[in-house]
Amino acid sequence: MDTTRKPSWLRAKLPTGPGYAAVRKLVDDTSLHTVCQSAQCPNLGECWSRGTATVMILGNICTRSCNFCAIQTGRPTELDLGEPARVADAVARMNLKHCVITSVCRDELADGGASVWAATIRAVRHLNPNTAIEVLTPDFKGNCAHVDLVLDAHPDIFNHNLETVERLQKPVRVQARYDRSRSVLQHAKSRGFTTKTGIMLGLGEEEHEIEQTLRDIAADKTDIVTIGQYLQPTPQHLKIARWAHPDEFAKWKEFGLSIGIGVVESGAMVRSSYHADEQSQKYTGVDHLNTANALIGA
Repeated sequence: MDTTRKPSWLRAKLPTGPGYAAVRKLVDDTSLHTVCQSAQCPNLGECWSRGTATVMILGNICTRSCNFCAIQTGRPTELDLGEPARVADAVARMNLKHCVITSVCRDELADGGASVWAATIRAVRHLNPNTAIEVLTPDFKGNCAHVDLVLDAHPDIFNHNLETVERLQKPVRVQARYDRSRSVLQHAKSRGFTTKTGIMLGLGEEEHEIEQTLRDIAADKTDIVTIGQYLQPTPQHLKIARWAHPDEFAKWKEFGLSIGIGVVESGAMVRSSYHADEQSQKYTGVDHLNTANALIGA
C-alpha cells in the first residue's frame, strides 16, 4: 500500500475565521499550552474555528519518547504553579459547559504531576461550577495513589489512552505498558467514574488484535472509545503502515457497540478529545453545550 499520499477521505480544515482568531488570542494571552499545537493535531483548524482547543498542563516538554507523538521530549525545566488558575480563567472567559484538559508526562516529579492535575480540576470547578470536566491523563506509572489524587478532585470523565494493540505497545509507546494502562482505567471505573480510552489504526496492527483490544476495553467496562487514523507527524516518527478505509472505521464502531461499549467514535480524523462534548452527551444524555461555545477539546 502506498502511504506516501493521503487518501481522499483525509481532509483537514484550514485555520480561518473569527473563532480561530479568538482561540489563538486566548491561548497567547494566558500563556497556555495546547495539545493541538504541540502534537500537531490535524483538527486544529476545525476545532479552533469552532472556538475550541485542548489545554495541555504541566508544560510542553514530555519525559517520555513515544514514537507516534510530536510533543517535544526532554527534561522539563520548571513547574508552573500558576497554571491551574490560568486554565480556570480561560474556561470562564470562554463560558464553556464542557472542558477537556490533558498533560505531558512528568515522570521526574514524585507524584507524576498528579497534585497539579488535582489543583487544576479544583480551580476550574471553583470558577466554573457548571462546567463538565474531562481529563486525559498519563498512566502515572500505574501508581493508584497518584491516580487517586486526580480522581479525588472529581473530574466528570476520566480518559487514558491505550493508543494501540498490546503487541505494538513497546515500539509505539516505548515506556508504557498495555496492562498498566488497563489497570489505570479499571481503577477509575472501580471508583465509579465514567471512563474513556482511544486507539489509533495504521501502525501495523492486525484485525484480530483490534478486535481483542475492543473486547478488553469492553471487559474493563470503559464507557467511551475513540478510534482514529495514525498520522506520522515527522519523518523521525513511526511510518504509517496503512490507511484504514472509512468502511473499516464504521465496522469497528458497530462491533464496539455490539459488545457493550456505550459510545464509540470511529473515523479517520477522530482524536481523543475531538467533539468530546458530543461524546459525553451521547453517553450521559446531558447536553453540556451552550449556544456560544463548545469545549476546550480538539
